[in-house]
Amino acid sequence: MRILASELVNAAKASPDTEIEALGWVHRIRDMGGVNFVILRDRSGVMQLVLNEKPDLNLETVVRVKGFPALNEKAPGGAEIRVSSLEVLSRAGADLPFQVNADVSKIGLEAILDNRSLSLRNPKIRSIFKVQSTIIEAFSAYLRGKDFTEIKSSKLVNSATEGGAGLFEVEYFDRKLCLAQSPQAYKQTMVAAGLERVFEVAPAYRAEKHDTPRHLNEYVSLDIEMGFIESEIDLIELERGLLAYIFEQVALKNSEDLAAWNAAVPTAQAVAASPIVSYDEAMQIANDESARNSAGKGKPARLFDINPEAERLICEWSAREKGSDLVFVNEFPRRYRPFYTYPKGTAGTMSFDALFRGLEITTGGRRQDNYEELRDILPRFGLKAENLEGYLSIFKYGCPPHGGFAIGCERLTQKILGLANVKEASLFPRDRKRVEP
Repeated sequence: MRILASELVNAAKASPDTEIEALGWVHRIRDMGGVNFVILRDRSGVMQLVLNEKPDLNLETVVRVKGFPALNEKAPGGAEIRVSSLEVLSRAGADLPFQVNADVSKIGLEAILDNRSLSLRNPKIRSIFKVQSTIIEAFSAYLRGKDFTEIKSSKLVNSATEGGAGLFEVEYFDRKLCLAQSPQAYKQTMVAAGLERVFEVAPAYRAEKHDTPRHLNEYVSLDIEMGFIESEIDLIELERGLLAYIFEQVALKNSEDLAAWNAAVPTAQAVAASPIVSYDEAMQIANDESARNSAGKGKPARLFDINPEAERLICEWSAREKGSDLVFVNEFPRRYRPFYTYPKGTAGTMSFDALFRGLEITTGGRRQDNYEELRDILPRFGLKAENLEGYLSIFKYGCPPHGGFAIGCERLTQKILGLANVKEASLFPRDRKRVEP
């Protein structure tokens, strides 16, 4: 019977005289003279093997062992296997580019990404994606509990809803298509079709020439669209509940993974306390924080937009004054939002961003649902109706008031764990330079 590392201590307590089997990778080898210890790693963790003879093993070799479980408070997890037989299933080469059991902080990011199949064996690195798996699972479960329907939309499109900027072109038989920046038009189609509430977990593509710790050209987008809303506040309240549930599940299921990164998630109370501030208020907060931080150090730089520095300052203010790492900024000016954003007043919009620990993780808002209003607004954005007939047709035959948002999965993972670069939160990141592995 195979035993995982996480099950070993219970096996040692219940059946110490029953031979068990363990499978995994050789993580560490220690020769203590007459006794040899091998730390074996499997998907659940690590366990200690005790051998009387020195094994002919390399680090990362895949083995099968049989033996008897025994309690040992000094062993990882409080138990070990006293080995009766060992079989090499796949021997690892001796020329490892780096030690899998090494301190992650001492391995450069490029080396980690260049050798992804190896670096993902490191328990701390792998813990990132265990947390990410819980995020996606909790995202889907929460929305299903709110009567949302999961959809899967095409990633090959004729053009972007936003008008065509930042697209990757691909050959499609005898013509060119593009990789979708967002499933928004499909989400809106499903709302108009009568599903009312939909969500999708899928890749999105942005052909933007960024090279920063916060950008990817391919990322996992956690998308939501909801019908019959009044304003962006309905969406913000939905996201508050959603994030509180995600954080709760990560705390419940990934305590060891959080501990590996010395990380913690916000409590439900902290999420509930997250403030909603208008764009103008947010700009004032950011500039006030800049002045506060520059006191006695010279004149502070004036901020004129919610850029990365402003995001950081606004979140610092919220953490200090509101006890929350999460801030919602709404009522963005019309000039900063796409043509389909629902207007508010003469120059504002029913849109919002969610900022978490200094980084924008969400953009969303209410959409315009009136066919004629959409057609009329296009020229002000330099767009033509004939180029967007497919999108406009969604609203021609009646569409409820609706809106939605998208959470960047890698960014949320990055900020939960305190990672320095969003690429660390992508299994196989794609940016301007990296297309392998």
